[in-house]
Amino acid sequence: MNTKRKKLYEGKAKILYEGPEPGTLIQYFKDDATAFNAQKKGTIQGKGVINNRISEYVFTRLNHIGVPNHFIRRLNMREQLVRQVEIIPIEVVVRNVAAGSISKRLGIPEGEPLPHTLIEYYYKDDALGDPMIAEEHIACFGWATNEEMQDISAMAIRVNDFMCGMFAAINIRLVDFKLEFGRIWDGDYSRVILADEISPDGCRLWD
Repeated sequence: MNTKRKKLYEGKAKILYEGPEPGTLIQYFKDDATAFNAQKKGTIQGKGVINNRISEYVFTRLNHIGVPNHFIRRLNMREQLVRQVEIIPIEVVVRNVAAGSISKRLGIPEGEPLPHTLIEYYYKDDALGDPMIAEEHIACFGWATNEEMQDISAMAIRVNDFMCGMFAAINIRLVDFKLEFGRIWDGDYSRVILADEISPDGCRLWD
């Protein structure tokens, strides 16, 4: 890794560096592991390498089925070139089976299939613990427009359909997972695309 590059952001699992061309970033996958909203921390050797390859595979396949995303290409074992986006401060959680926080909040037994796929929204703010929000909060505070939320919801369902099939083929159950989205601009016009990563870090998988 070239330490002379300009670091723009460091999160729990990745570092973003300035890209080689305008409008691009280099996304570096770390071996750091966190749980309970970063209250527990550790290191898993090779995790970043595996997540980089899995995210590359999923984003490439999603692009082939018409889900626009920020992935351009993998650069090496730990890095990929991505399009720079304006991140929408919303974490989208897609649920197929009751587990984790939804079981605690609503008293639904863990492992119970949901009647239909459920999409939840959380405000991205570590200091606040990423609180759950409603679409009314998103509209009220201008985090995304109604049209953007329609696109986000449609893409989340499309991603879920693809990933459920992908994991079912290897006898793994996709319980829930998280997504992030961002805007790319062309003059005064913007559109929403899938961003961040899709890897085991953001998925609950059961065999």
